[in-house]
Amino acid sequence: MFVLTIDQAGSRSSRDRVPELLDLLVPIRTVLPWERSVGDEAQGVVAGAGDVVDAVLLCLRAGGWYVGIGIGDVERPYPSSPREGRGSAFVAARKAVDRAKKTGDRAPLAVEGPDGRADLAAEAEGVLALLGRHVLARSDAEWRILDLLKFGERGTQTSAARTLGISPQAVSKAAARAAWHEEHAVRPAAARLLAWADAAT
Repeated sequence: MFVLTIDQAGSRSSRDRVPELLDLLVPIRTVLPWERSVGDEAQGVVAGAGDVVDAVLLCLRAGGWYVGIGIGDVERPYPSSPREGRGSAFVAARKAVDRAKKTGDRAPLAVEGPDGRADLAAEAEGVLALLGRHVLARSDAEWRILDLLKFGERGTQTSAARTLGISPQAVSKAAARAAWHEEHAVRPAAARLLAWADAAT
């Protein structure tokens, strides 16, 4: 099981952004729903590794969030709220978000996993950080293009170009600059590493 603890950066000097974070994460499937945990922090319990990857990249795109991913057990029966949850995944998520605050210029995320298999958590973190670097580097203009593309479907670059009134070549160059194809090719690898770490629990 995965517990994500997401803390707002610079919360003492900026407005409370947790409500917009909760709205952002609505599409992500959960076992226990996204909720404010304490202060400017939110938490959720997720079963699917692919959903974890999606949640992380959404948070990085929005900017201003530290993301801690904890892998481990969640005690049953499940409570109605993550705030009442217990288990090693919650402990790992707390450790992870604290470490995410110390990543410096790297993507502000960390993964903590089961004892004895820290290598799997570290590998998953490395791939997510690499994906995060590309997400963080994209401009608003690039996102306007990327949001119109659909991975694996032919003709979407032409359709995006028509919608935006630009050439297909401009769309292709933007996708290449933003490493959009590479991101979507690597997402399953990140999810697989997370799933392997989860299986090790």
